[in-house]
Amino acid sequence: MIGGLKPYPEYKESGVLWLGKIPSHWTLERAKWLFHRMDRPARAEDHVVTCFRDGVVTLRKNRRLRGFTESVKEIGYQGIRRGDLVIHAMDAFAGAVGVSDSDGKGTPVYSVCRPRPGADPNYYAEVVRAMARSQWILALSKGIRERSTDFRFQTFGRQIVPIPPEDEQRAMVRFFTAVDAQCRRLTRTKRKLIALLNEQKQFIIHRAVTRGLDPNIRLKASGVTWLGQIPEHWDLKRFKFVALISSGQVDPRRSPYRDLTLIAPNHIESGSGKLLFEETAGEQGADSGKYLATKGSVLYSKIRPNLRKAVIAPRDCLCSADMYSLSPRRDWITPEYFVLLLLSVPFTRYVVDCSMRVAMPKVNREALGNCWLWLPPLDEQRSILGAISRETLPIDGAITRAKREINLIREYQNRLIADVVTGQLDVREASRSLPVEMREFKEPFEDEPEELLEAVADHE
Repeated sequence: MIGGLKPYPEYKESGVLWLGKIPSHWTLERAKWLFHRMDRPARAEDHVVTCFRDGVVTLRKNRRLRGFTESVKEIGYQGIRRGDLVIHAMDAFAGAVGVSDSDGKGTPVYSVCRPRPGADPNYYAEVVRAMARSQWILALSKGIRERSTDFRFQTFGRQIVPIPPEDEQRAMVRFFTAVDAQCRRLTRTKRKLIALLNEQKQFIIHRAVTRGLDPNIRLKASGVTWLGQIPEHWDLKRFKFVALISSGQVDPRRSPYRDLTLIAPNHIESGSGKLLFEETAGEQGADSGKYLATKGSVLYSKIRPNLRKAVIAPRDCLCSADMYSLSPRRDWITPEYFVLLLLSVPFTRYVVDCSMRVAMPKVNREALGNCWLWLPPLDEQRSILGAISRETLPIDGAITRAKREINLIREYQNRLIADVVTGQLDVREASRSLPVEMREFKEPFEDEPEELLEAVADHE
């Protein structure tokens, strides 16, 4: 596909910092002369359209039905039509820009734009995403909050963008589409491998935390329907007697709390107990009550428990109000083993069942406190942890390699598209031999849960 791609014969300076030199026959213009902002009323039959960070703009139900921030009242929602360029004002810096594949309605935080003659919205979606990858959109931020911007139509309209001839825009879109289809196929294969490896890992952990290490151990009935049998020398205790659930919140805007790490569910990898990244409360612009957590306490997400998010606090920190800060009794359970139980299949089955009884998928404090926990002796807990670590080490290595390959595929695609959209590579000839693979729906590109693809929030 990319064999023989070369630069254009002649270039000229664009005078635009993020763009650099462009082909000599391209022109430049402010975006406001290429698009006009739409302000359609939403219709009763419209479903919600969401702008995702991987550039897909589609009906929310096309990806999933649960886990989004829902509006109590859809104030200011606007009509979106297939072919509209949609820019998420608060999340454009992260790539939440694309062309809608559906009719529907969207939050007022979206800028919904219709192209004028001569502007292909699919090409200009990639132009804006190239701005985002160069951090130009972040540089335009007025600092309303960290890791967010306010890239509304007025700001977009002032930006100077390239104008290739219409036939070149179509050729580049054809090339983008083919590259995207190929990269998603490769990524899908890697994701399937990761899923199989995770299944193997979860089987090892499940067997260890429900039966221990001795295959010949005698079992007893736990008396708990969702748990079944456990080794006869293990104890059963209510959650509230094994761990203290913290209460009382602090203001993260005040010193010294604003300088503490703030951990929220989206900072934790699903099912692994790993912290993905850290930011302070100040960096996140936190402005509502948070829980204090001490080093070694266990943080567990109370919302969407099917995602299985728990982590040991690496230091004294804050945790989101969407999480519980738990202090396990060290004479009964180690924090590391406690995390294994919180992420286990039986425990997750229990809390998911509890969360289905409320409007927002969330396990409440009372249900959590009354849950039964099954506890081996402390020395056996440590032996189980060691055995799991040894058995899953090669699996973790294979998962890490597959994830690294997914990241490399994504980096390759981003770099290639950036070079094409800014005119560093000429794809006019190459695009003629490519099949058109326009799909009405694209799978998520990344391997992580989809909240990492979703825009920051559907800010109302």
